[in-house]
Amino acid sequence: MNSTLLRGGISAALLVLIGLWSWRLSADAANRALVFSLLAGTALGVVLQRSRFCFFCNFRDFAEKRDSRGLIAIVAALAVGTALYTAVTMAWVPVPQPGRLPPNAHIGPVSWVLALGAFVFGVGMAIAGSCLSAHFYRLGEGSPTSPFALVGAAAGFLLGFLTWNRLYLVAVSESVPVWLPHHLGYAGTLLATLAALGAIAAALVRFGRWSPEPAAAPDLAGISAAIFRNRWPALAGGTAVGVISALYFFRVAPLGVTAELGSLVRTAGAARGWLPGTLLGLDTLRGCATMVKETVLSNNGLLVTGIVLGSLASALPAGQFKPAWPSRTQIGRGLLGGVLMGWGAMTALGCTVGVLLSGIHAGALSGWVFLVFCTLGVWLALPVVRRLA
Repeated sequence: MNSTLLRGGISAALLVLIGLWSWRLSADAANRALVFSLLAGTALGVVLQRSRFCFFCNFRDFAEKRDSRGLIAIVAALAVGTALYTAVTMAWVPVPQPGRLPPNAHIGPVSWVLALGAFVFGVGMAIAGSCLSAHFYRLGEGSPTSPFALVGAAAGFLLGFLTWNRLYLVAVSESVPVWLPHHLGYAGTLLATLAALGAIAAALVRFGRWSPEPAAAPDLAGISAAIFRNRWPALAGGTAVGVISALYFFRVAPLGVTAELGSLVRTAGAARGWLPGTLLGLDTLRGCATMVKETVLSNNGLLVTGIVLGSLASALPAGQFKPAWPSRTQIGRGLLGGVLMGWGAMTALGCTVGVLLSGIHAGALSGWVFLVFCTLGVWLALPVVRRLA
């Protein structure tokens, strides 16, 4: 059998199995959020894999090759998601009164602890070669580094739990969440956010090299290649990420990829007596919340599972599922970078998706702080990692 047809058949079968799993879950009305999480994760995995949407890789492409396509996609995701989030939050909280925040929105406290966590996360990305969300979708591509990066991230979460109480007492307990609509209103926040993103996009176009992907040939082969094999256009991929983020916020919760990993580590650590008896204030703060797990299935767990399966279903027909045996360098970089990303994500209450993407979408100052200091960490670490490599 033709290998392309075989890969396509396996991909189709995988999508059918995801559909059957969703149908099975939907038999219980209480599982509707779980079903949406699985399907949204699958769609997100396809979009991330097809558009090569990775915060670190996009920054590296710009820094090394002046290829601005990936960063343009991130700007598009932030702009589209912010506009849609605003429509949702205006319906839930018509007047942004002081002391009142949109339900569940990732509007975290702003302090030097957030900046430190974001900076360390950026350094970890540079070492491990991808952000955490990208490592999840690259599991679907057979990446030899990603499993070790995720194992390292689990260890980093454990270290984060062990250092949390002191950081909370020193700084986090006195910091407050800053929601921009409290100060600028909805219209002012939306205009300010779009203006900032527009300035970033203009700089990327001015100083980068962005050649839009050529249009697909007007025949079946050309359209098929554009959809299933070629990299999706930056604006299309970024727009899709922004739409999925807003829909997930409206239906389930703000988008994030670390809550399940952190909850598994917290559950295991608590059961073995490795963690403090109380993690001060942690369960009262906005972000990718971790908790001691009492059920097997969770919304965030199925979201992440969907990302991996959707990426696999997307990578197969594109011929991009290429598992390989890891080298010692890949193992070491994955573990070390993962530890730093895990500690940074736990300390900052999320990663590039949970704090940066969902935070900026919600109008949270914490999202912009994470963006600045995470970028700084990548920018300083990238040349060092490149020289050592």
